[in-house]
Amino acid sequence: MFGKPLATSEERAEHIGVAAGIPIFGLDGLTSAAYGPEAAMALLIPLGIMGVYYAVPIISAILILLSIVYFSYRQTIAAYPNGGGSYTVATENLGAGAGLLAAAALMIDYILTAAVGISAGVTSLTSALPRLMPHTLLICIAILAILAMVNMRGVRDTGAAFIAPTFLFVGTLLTVIGVGVYKSAIAGWHPTPVQTLPPAVPATIKYLGIWLLLKAFSNGCAAMTGVEAVSNGVMAFGEPRAKKAQRTLTVIIAILMVLLFGITFLAKTYGIMAMDPDHPRYQNLISLLVTAVFGRNWFYFLTMGSVLLALALSANTAFADFPRLVRAIAMRDYLPHVFTLRGRRLLFSHGIYALTGFTAVILILFGGVTDKLIPLYAIGAFMAFTLSQAGMVIHWKKEPPHRGRNWHMFVNGTGAVATGLTTLVVLVTKFTSGAWLTALLIPVLIWIMVSVKRHYTRIKSQMAERAPIRLTNLEQPLVVIPMAGWDKITEKALRFGMLISKEIKVIHIHSDDMEGDEGLEKIWEDLIAAPIRKENLSEPELVTIPSNFRFVISPLMDYILHLEAENPGRKVAVLLPELVVRHWWENALHNQRVQLLKLLLLLRGNQRIVVINIPWYL
Repeated sequence: MFGKPLATSEERAEHIGVAAGIPIFGLDGLTSAAYGPEAAMALLIPLGIMGVYYAVPIISAILILLSIVYFSYRQTIAAYPNGGGSYTVATENLGAGAGLLAAAALMIDYILTAAVGISAGVTSLTSALPRLMPHTLLICIAILAILAMVNMRGVRDTGAAFIAPTFLFVGTLLTVIGVGVYKSAIAGWHPTPVQTLPPAVPATIKYLGIWLLLKAFSNGCAAMTGVEAVSNGVMAFGEPRAKKAQRTLTVIIAILMVLLFGITFLAKTYGIMAMDPDHPRYQNLISLLVTAVFGRNWFYFLTMGSVLLALALSANTAFADFPRLVRAIAMRDYLPHVFTLRGRRLLFSHGIYALTGFTAVILILFGGVTDKLIPLYAIGAFMAFTLSQAGMVIHWKKEPPHRGRNWHMFVNGTGAVATGLTTLVVLVTKFTSGAWLTALLIPVLIWIMVSVKRHYTRIKSQMAERAPIRLTNLEQPLVVIPMAGWDKITEKALRFGMLISKEIKVIHIHSDDMEGDEGLEKIWEDLIAAPIRKENLSEPELVTIPSNFRFVISPLMDYILHLEAENPGRKVAVLLPELVVRHWWENALHNQRVQLLKLLLLLRGNQRIVVINIPWYL
C-alpha cells in the first residue's frame, strides 16, 4: 500500500521541482481563495447586499499584507537554503523562548490547516449535494485517512498525485473569473446571473463600524495561512534549492492574489452576498458565483468537484510541513526523539501519525463545520510570521555590512510590523469567538516542550560518562529465578542462571490452591538438586514462600527488594521464564504474571536489579 522501502541513497530521487512543489507546499494557500473571501463577507451579512461592496477594500488590504509577507519570505528562503521556518529563524536570532512560541503557534496552525481544508472541501460537496450534509463528519474523517495514506508514499509520489487536482482547481476558478469578467464587461458591469440566486438577507444595520470592519479583516486573513510552507520545506527541493523554492513561492502567491481579488470583484459585480451557514439551503460563495456565471450545468459540477478535491487535499500542506517542523523541534530536545526518525519511505512518518490523530480530534470536537473552526484559525500563522520576520531583522543586523543589507532589514522589518499588528487585530477580534482557546493552548504546548527538554537534559547529565571502563569490584550477580513448577521453560532458565553465577536462588510461592500432586518441593531433590551435586556444581537454593492468600507477585517483589537491600553493592539478576506463543490471541490463554512482574521490577527497582527474559518459543 505504501510502496517498497527506499534506501537512504535514493533520497536525491525524492527531491522535487517547481511543478510538484506547488501542490505539495501551495495547495493550502491556493485553496484559501475558496473560503477566505467568504469568511470576510460572512461577518458583513448584517449589512445585507451592501456588505459585498465593503468586501473589495477588505480583500485589497489583505492582498497588500500578502505582498509584504511574500517579499519577506523570499529573503528568508535565500538566507536559509536548508530550511528557514519560523521556529528555526526565531530560535537562532531571538532565542529559545521566541523559538518555542513560534513552534507552538505553528503546530496549532498546521493542525487547524488540515482540519479547515478538509471541512471546507466537504462544505463544497454538501453545497452541491445537500443530502450529504448529515454525513459531514464521516466524510471528513474518510478524507483525512486517505490523505494520511497518500502521504505515507513519500514526497515525490505525493506531489505527483496532487498535481492534477491542483491545476484543475486553479484552471476552473480562473475560467470562472475570466468568463465572469468578460460577461460583466459586455453588460456594462451590471451582468445578469444565468440562474436565479437566493436573495440576500435583509440588512439589520446601516453602517459598517470599525469593530465589524476589523473582524471581517481578521476573518479574511485566513486566506494567508500556508504562506510559510515553502520556507519550511526548502530541503525537499532539488538543487538549486533556494531558487526553486523562491520560484514556487512566486507562482503560488501570484495565483492566490488573482483568485482572491477575482472572486471578490465578481461577487461585487454580480451582487452576490455570502449566505448564513445555518440557512437550510446554504450554499458557499463559490457555488453561488459559478451558478451566476455558468448556471448549474456540467461545468458547475466540474468546478465544485475540483474545489472539493483541492480543499480536501489542501490539508496536504500541513502533512508536508508538520513532520519537518516537529523534527526540527525534536532535534533540539523539545519533543520526543521519535519525530527525528525517517520511515521506510524517507519521510518523518511519526509526524504524520501525530498530525492525523490531532486533526481527527479537532474534526470530531467541532463536527467538521468550517465556520466553527475559522475563529481558531490564522492566529498561529500570523504569530509565526511576526517572529520569523523579526528574527530575520536580527539575522541581517548580525551580518557583516554589505550591499543591500539595509534594504533586507527594511523589508523584513516592514513584514514584522505589518504581521505583528495583524496578529493583535486577529487575536482581539476573534478572542471571544474561540481564539481564547488557541491563546490558551500555546502556553500549554510551550510548557510541554520545556518539560520534555528538562527530561532529556536530566537524562544526558545522568548518563554522561567520560571515564574509562571500571574493572574493579566485578562480582557475579545474585541470580533469582521465580519458578512455579518444573518444565522445559524453567529448566532453560536454570541452565542459563548457572552459566552466569554460582549463587542462585529459586523462588517458589507455595499455596495449597496452586499446588498439584507434583509440587516443586517434592521433585526438587530427585530432578534438580541430586543431578547438580553429582556433577560437582554449585547447588541452587530453593526458597519457598508460603502464600495463604494466594498472592504471587507481591511476595516475589518483597523478596527481591529485600535481597537487594541485604546485599549492597552487588547486582541482582532476575531471570523470568516466559512462554512465547505463535499467535497474538493465544496470549489470552496464558496468565501474564511475568509481564506484570517485569513492569513492577522496572518501576520499583534500581540500578542494581537486572531483569533478563528467558523465552521459550512454541
